[in-house]
Amino acid sequence: MTVSTEGGTFADDRATPDGLLQTADRALQVLLCFDQQRTEWGVTEVAEEFGFNKSIAQRLLATLAHRGFLIADADTRRYRIGPSALALGRAWERSGSLRSLVDPILRELSARTGATAILSLPDNLHMRAVAAVDGSNGPLRMYPLVGELYPAHAGATSKAFYAYLPAPQRQLLFAGRPVARFTERTVTEASALEAEFLRIRQQGYASTVGEYDSHVAAVAVLVSVRGEPYGSLSLAGPEEQFVNPAQHVPVLRHSAQQIERRLTGRPRTRKD
Repeated sequence: MTVSTEGGTFADDRATPDGLLQTADRALQVLLCFDQQRTEWGVTEVAEEFGFNKSIAQRLLATLAHRGFLIADADTRRYRIGPSALALGRAWERSGSLRSLVDPILRELSARTGATAILSLPDNLHMRAVAAVDGSNGPLRMYPLVGELYPAHAGATSKAFYAYLPAPQRQLLFAGRPVARFTERTVTEASALEAEFLRIRQQGYASTVGEYDSHVAAVAVLVSVRGEPYGSLSLAGPEEQFVNPAQHVPVLRHSAQQIERRLTGRPRTRKD
């Protein structure tokens, strides 16, 4: 199906609409087929996957490699993602485009719940708020939330993401590092944190009260992109607003799916 490009959605099929350049569209489709599941492709595989003849597949791959979006292995004759893709990704993160794409979703989520809605992405041992809309009770901070860093071990906003990292990767992040206590409710003991991460994975969401800010509660879910952990979507506000945090989970999950579709043109594939 081809969907409107307005609001950040785009084509999720392989048909090139009339009026667009088929060669450019094919090259972009080939580039998008590189992901965590398939990190490298050969000419024959691309030809079979897309129904191209081998000469077309070869020229497409060679063109992408020429501009640095792919790297060719001279020994195996297979291709991997190249440095130009990284440069483009960093430019995207700095451009403000992500915030403009998700702001309408956050506004709707905040309006439906009355809570502050926050989209956060990982930043080393923190989650960084990249977009936020204040709830009906007013702002959580005296300054804008965008740019706020939430520590990996404190609060639902962070825990909803870090719970889905492979345990060895998560343990490497925490190994040998001090774990700060922000309030009397902050969990700092490693085994207790691991038990909580397991519980979050089992129930499919994180909820905390006063772990990072006293008397502030939050509930959050994972945001996936192409089946991989990408960030977290959270609702936060005064703790009395979250007497039953689970009631917010269905709308949070729906909003997370909307964000994924805005970013990929596809619905979520990961099951919580």
